[in-house]
Amino acid sequence: MRFLRVARLLPLAGALTTNNAPPRPKQVAIIGAGAAGSSAAYHLAQYGAEAKTPTNITVFERNGYVGGRTTTVHPWDDQTVSIELGGSIFVQINHIMVKAMEDFNLSTNVREFAEQLDLPDLGVWNGKEFVVIVDSGDSWWSIGKMLWKYGAAPYWTNRLMKSAVGKFLTMYDEPVFPWKSLNAVVESVGLLEATGVTGEQYLKTNGIGEAFSKDVIQASTRVNYASNLPYIHGLETMVCMATNGAMQIAGGNWQIFAHMLKTSGANVHLNTSVSHIAKQADGSYKITTSGSETSSFDEVILASPLQYSDLVIDPAPKHVPDEIPYTKLYTTLFATPFQLSQAAFNLDVKSPVPTAILTTLPPSEQVVDGAGSPNFYSISISGTGVNKRASPTRHEYIYKIFSPSRVNATFLSHILGAEVSDEEAKHGEANGNVSWIHHKIWHSYPREYPRVTFEEIELDDGLWYTSGIESFISTMETSALSGKNVAKLIANGWATGSEASQEEVNQSEL
Repeated sequence: MRFLRVARLLPLAGALTTNNAPPRPKQVAIIGAGAAGSSAAYHLAQYGAEAKTPTNITVFERNGYVGGRTTTVHPWDDQTVSIELGGSIFVQINHIMVKAMEDFNLSTNVREFAEQLDLPDLGVWNGKEFVVIVDSGDSWWSIGKMLWKYGAAPYWTNRLMKSAVGKFLTMYDEPVFPWKSLNAVVESVGLLEATGVTGEQYLKTNGIGEAFSKDVIQASTRVNYASNLPYIHGLETMVCMATNGAMQIAGGNWQIFAHMLKTSGANVHLNTSVSHIAKQADGSYKITTSGSETSSFDEVILASPLQYSDLVIDPAPKHVPDEIPYTKLYTTLFATPFQLSQAAFNLDVKSPVPTAILTTLPPSEQVVDGAGSPNFYSISISGTGVNKRASPTRHEYIYKIFSPSRVNATFLSHILGAEVSDEEAKHGEANGNVSWIHHKIWHSYPREYPRVTFEEIELDDGLWYTSGIESFISTMETSALSGKNVAKLIANGWATGSEASQEEVNQSEL
């Protein structure tokens, strides 16, 4: 009789043993260690820890560095001088970036070049003249000469920007966050009216004067997205005007994403491309690298544009992102002992050239999808440093140019008012008028044409995509938000699955 009682208890004991066994860790692959991938790893590790769900995260990055399009270079190979080559600034309303900066105790780089050099802070050049010059400490919204020239347009633009940004910020918190569909959330927060029209149409509909739109707002869309107002949607146009509290991390913004990955505990594989993703019968995914190494994962996050990934997904997912045009942007960094030439910008010798030059089109020029007659989007001082390779050593200015084509010796000679040789324009010469130069071609962001539909977030069961958000808003912050959103969706899915499994166990015990 005693044996029978013990035997009857054995199934229950087995159930208890099974329930108490530690769950198998979730295996997650993230392809891309830029803003989205790093943020996904960081937040997924947090969500997993909060839910007591063991999580193993593996990040594959084809480059030899983390940060994606946020990367720095060192003029003259001087490691003490760091200049942003990609994503240069973020702003106060970028909640994820700012919180990460604070959590990781990173310091910002405050470079008031205009004050240090006693130069105007910013000017808007239309290829013939400066239509606007702003001194250090002034803003688009407040200075009297802006209001005198453009009436109430700066004020109404500021209100319109704050309204659009306010709607966007609701995407960070419950009940809107996390969102399973970018299409649905953009509509629900009331932003389709801004993404579905051009910047030109959006501003006109909202009563913003044409002069301010073309002189100031278009200058901002050109420097940020290499686009004139008829070729960029209304929401991205407003994003360009949300510049309050601009900052960057001392030593490079990439450090935010490096800290995210380190804190997540992810296993990061640099210089490792993923060539193949194969969905298995059990719903898992087998990933093959370019080195023919394979691993299996429960979830895969594709955190870079699929069209540039050289990746085969077999079988094709339920949703395949469309191939869309990206901006081909030429970024040039160069060092010189010269400031920009007044003559190049039709200024007299007593009028200094601003430290940052944005561009727009002259009134008589038909608007095109390109840089137009100014032939570049912006030129700005990005830093200063001592050229220790020169003999004798000398202090130099480090400029950044955004342009639709590669800058050459003729262009550099013109803007500096000093002869620059072809060799200097290509490679720099330590004692030359251009001592150091770095050329980079980026597929920097999608062409932000008006649209009312966006890519799916979950391409297939357990296969996630972050880059669809870039056609909505393309910034470091929104990519980080997209990564965080995917992380929360995955964590919620695990919680739902765990609850369902527990209910099945309870039913079987009954």
